[in-house]
Amino acid sequence: MKAPIGIFDSGYGGLTILKEVVNQLPNYDYLYLGDNARAPYGTRSFETVYQYTWEAVQWFFNQGCELVILACNTASAKALRTIQQINLPHLYPTKRVLGVIRPTAEIIAHYSTTQNIGILATTGTVNSESYLLEIHHFFEKTKVYQEACPMWVPLIENGEYDSPGADYFVQKHIQQLLQQNPQIDTILLACTHYPLLIPKIMEFVPSHIKVVPQGKIIAESLADYLMRHPEIAEKCAQNSQITFCTTDSTVDFNQKGAIFFGKTIKSQHILLGQ
Repeated sequence: MKAPIGIFDSGYGGLTILKEVVNQLPNYDYLYLGDNARAPYGTRSFETVYQYTWEAVQWFFNQGCELVILACNTASAKALRTIQQINLPHLYPTKRVLGVIRPTAEIIAHYSTTQNIGILATTGTVNSESYLLEIHHFFEKTKVYQEACPMWVPLIENGEYDSPGADYFVQKHIQQLLQQNPQIDTILLACTHYPLLIPKIMEFVPSHIKVVPQGKIIAESLADYLMRHPEIAEKCAQNSQITFCTTDSTVDFNQKGAIFFGKTIKSQHILLGQ
């Protein structure tokens, strides 16, 4: 029985990833879950993020999914390794869970001329140091500088991403990042919410600096993965159907989610951790 590809996020941000994935791979079926009832994940402990993420992954598996993408940097940073190395081999040896950090780290240095890269992310992702480790693994000479932006996700989720009120927090964190090294010429938006802030970010970033969201990177990486793993690809349904689920209000999810996804969506309510 073929099943959709699972796409998981703590809330709405993963919809920016799903949007690019659908553009790249329109024939596949997708099942999206936003754990909005327990969002945000960015400030939670490793243990809590792992628990929440593993509950979500098991939910996807119970829906028949063979492949799940953690379209959430915090979940990828704090839960993916444990799930891949401990949970799956013992409990679900034929299923796969992928994240967004490694495929981004594999190519982000190619965007930079100076090999000085800035990372804008949640506190949880920054504290995990996952990007520092992963980028160094692929590009030893590349220098990486991080800046946590704890107010950005709340601003976005409350619809303030294009308001004058966002200016202070966007400008503050960009300045603090660039002060770490004036040679930074590439900024990675290492949170799936942040693409909504790109117009605002561009107001405060010098024109020679590249601002890189993750959506297309992840979409291209997934396409490559499915091509290299036909045994996984053949288990994924291809009817061009997308199902949206949330652990919180479907009314809110439909309204705000449409902003992230770029199209009208209709979601279903589900429970996790019961």
